[in-house]
Amino acid sequence: MKLLTISAAIWFALDQISKYIVVHAMGLIERGVIEVAPPFLTFKMGWNTGINFGLMSGGPDVMRWVLIVLALGICAWLVWWARHGLTRPIALLSAGAIIGGALGNTIDRVIYGAVADFLNMSCCGINNPFAFNVADIGIFAGAFGLLIFANDSKMAKDEKIDGDGA
Repeated sequence: MKLLTISAAIWFALDQISKYIVVHAMGLIERGVIEVAPPFLTFKMGWNTGINFGLMSGGPDVMRWVLIVLALGICAWLVWWARHGLTRPIALLSAGAIIGGALGNTIDRVIYGAVADFLNMSCCGINNPFAFNVADIGIFAGAFGLLIFANDSKMAKDEKIDGDGA
């Protein structure tokens, strides 16, 4: 559980610090766009009231609270899973990345009513219209990590009993 907590705290802190620096200290709210290394990296202010890629955005304010409750529910479920089934350190780090990212975006929804997105990356003649943030990176990386590295403790025990161990 220690790895889960450390991972969640690091991702949460990275998200909130990066948002403070870029959105507030660098004045992205007022400027709208800051070209860092165009077209590969541009800071582009976006307020996402929906889920990934703005899906379900523009809905009633109640949707904001539904997404907050959903994120907190997912975090609670991940903590439960970590206590009862996740055994590999990389899986605990992955679950922590999701929790830290989800809590970072949840704080935005509570404070601003929307998630602050600012990272915009394009390449090779493809103009990406979407922006994201560090929390989104943690959520994506954590979900990918769980898909690859999570194991069921019962399955792990059965493998040891059967002698496979692989």
